[in-house]
Amino acid sequence: MRVAVLTSPGVVELHERPEPVPARDEVLVRVRAVGVCGSDTHYFDHGRIGRFVVESPLVLGHEAAGVVEAVGEDVDPSRVGQRVSIEPGVPCRACEQCLAGRYNLCPDMVFHATPPVDGSLAELVAIHHAFAHPVPDSVSDLEAALCEPLSVGVWACRKGAVGPGSRVLVTGAGPIGLVCVQVARAAGASEVVVVDIDADRLAVARELGATRTVDSGRESLADACAGRPAPEVLLECSGHPGATADGIRALAPAGRAVLVGMGGDELALPLSVVQERELVVTGTFRYAGTWPTAIALVASGQVDLERLVTGRFPLADTAAALTAARDTPGAVKSVIEPQS
Repeated sequence: MRVAVLTSPGVVELHERPEPVPARDEVLVRVRAVGVCGSDTHYFDHGRIGRFVVESPLVLGHEAAGVVEAVGEDVDPSRVGQRVSIEPGVPCRACEQCLAGRYNLCPDMVFHATPPVDGSLAELVAIHHAFAHPVPDSVSDLEAALCEPLSVGVWACRKGAVGPGSRVLVTGAGPIGLVCVQVARAAGASEVVVVDIDADRLAVARELGATRTVDSGRESLADACAGRPAPEVLLECSGHPGATADGIRALAPAGRAVLVGMGGDELALPLSVVQERELVVTGTFRYAGTWPTAIALVASGQVDLERLVTGRFPLADTAAALTAARDTPGAVKSVIEPQS
């Protein structure tokens, strides 16, 4: 089979590798679509993210969907031919965190495209059967692949306790910010304000349900919020220190700040604001138990994932796909189709 391999920073090559053989508890999936994540681009550019360093050739990609082609001995053979969305992290399912339902915090997690684990940019991948989630025919291959970033949005909204009537502020209108907008509205948020400096992405945010947008290059968030009810929830999706601090300052007393975007290793917080307003500040790390919700949101039409896709690439053009979001004006999300 063909795989797209990161051999050094800035270099992706097509290699031929033996087809994987599913273990007893695995399914073999013929991959039809893989979304490009900012982490893939970061590995491509720099060869590392924090403590995760690419020390040997690595297959990128962790937003994937396809069709079950074969199953291991312990898996129901009727699953062959089933269309699935792949949850790319398989936890140990036995540690304290897993048993508490927080399997995203499993210390022994095996996660696609996190060194040294190969990812999904291949014609075939094997995955534990429980993490290959069936999707209905109403969900396209592109949507099934993008259930992974959608799950990030679902998890963020859960951490922020977004519900009916919530006033939500989303900083950053990239793919994660745009799914957070849609999940928040689906959860019943009455107001979703989106802040960014990119006019094209702010237009998409309005199209996908933002009740108001703020171009932070033209207007400060403080001025935009003046005289209005303060947001109760901040979904910080930019990773930018200034946007994070401004977002926290905008929150109402007892508000909740959910830090989703990946920025630097350290962040200066407006501590007096956090203390005086009794704000709750939390991080997020991937997700747990989100796929059924994500699939249901797409299948019911409450979330539009295909609107995010602004480029489709064959496997041979992986390098171009990895940089399209910054090289192409108006680009939001690229998808690679390994069978093409």
